[in-house]
Amino acid sequence: MNKPVLPMSSLSLTLPKADGSLEIYRLAASRSFPAKLAGKLNRVAFSAAHAVANPLADVDPWLSAAVDWDRTIAFREHIWDLGLGVAEAMDTAQRGMGLDWPTSLEVITRSVAAAKARGNALVFSGAGTDHLAVDDAKSLDDVIRAYEEQIAAVEKVGGRIILMASRALARLGRNAEDYAGVYDRVLSQVREPVIIHWLGDMFDPALSGYWGTADLDQAMDTALAIINANAAMVDGVKVSLLDRRREIDMRRRLDRRVKMYTGDDFNYAELIAGDEQGFSHALLGIFDAIAPAASYALSRLAAGDEAGFHDVLGPTVPLSRHIFKAPTRFYKTGVVFMAYLNGHQDHFTMVGGQESARSTLHLAELFRLADKAGLLADPELATQRMRAVLALRGIEA
Repeated sequence: MNKPVLPMSSLSLTLPKADGSLEIYRLAASRSFPAKLAGKLNRVAFSAAHAVANPLADVDPWLSAAVDWDRTIAFREHIWDLGLGVAEAMDTAQRGMGLDWPTSLEVITRSVAAAKARGNALVFSGAGTDHLAVDDAKSLDDVIRAYEEQIAAVEKVGGRIILMASRALARLGRNAEDYAGVYDRVLSQVREPVIIHWLGDMFDPALSGYWGTADLDQAMDTALAIINANAAMVDGVKVSLLDRRREIDMRRRLDRRVKMYTGDDFNYAELIAGDEQGFSHALLGIFDAIAPAASYALSRLAAGDEAGFHDVLGPTVPLSRHIFKAPTRFYKTGVVFMAYLNGHQDHFTMVGGQESARSTLHLAELFRLADKAGLLADPELATQRMRAVLALRGIEA
């Protein structure tokens, strides 16, 4: 159960405000969540987990990735302990945004092995076309071969597939028929049902016009036609459009065998709770940052305590909206900053050097919102680490 809310007035630090002035901020409250799954779940819930960078590797961060393998796998153990699944080598891990395909495959290989060592903990892994440079993709057959290569590699190590959106297909695919040809061919070959990921261009501008059109209504029609025609080989679809109404509309039109996995980091609480016509499961980047609260909230929902679910998960939504604010593709910085504040890594260094992608003001507001949601596992440690980052950025107090 949650521990009583404890006053934290003894902890304070100097934080910048939106107008650039400084204030003495006193931590509001501490709320402790169970470190293990606190009950059964009636939703499938994945955390799209980040990869922990190795800050001591002699590499050029903008050009090559160096991963701390022990901390990366330890973080996945933390996710599994909470009863959540791991969505491996996705955009939260900076896939195609610092993490290249060879390194992604090593992350997948190690993660799948760790899951099997636990007795088949839940892990699905991203397979896409990111080893194929967009300029080198000359035909849809090139896209198909790239998908086939990555799918074969993931399946060879015993992994389940999340079929990622393809930048090469976004460039070459002109219409619904082009997309149907690629997806029908790929889905006819997979070993087990896959999760299809529709990633909006707010997360990756190179995916603008996916499904062959900039019209989202037409795009949804195309995606639904492809998914429903291949329902036997589709476990579910993850929609990352940050559009609550479109997700609900799509959810209601899916073949009954196909799950909807919300990727809406703005409206996930409402979408997971659902309505009289259904609900969404979850595959979320924010579940990396709020995993203990997410796990406990989901256990309350499964126990029939919807009020308790919203009491825990509702306060996390303002934090998530802040982390995922435009430019949304830089949300990884906030996710990794939360991991640093909560002791899952000893540094605020990221793959690709993306610790610099958000401002000091952004990180200060993140700290406030995390505190208000009770998401700082050890407030004293988090305060010390926040002070260290502020000092590095010229604010000392």
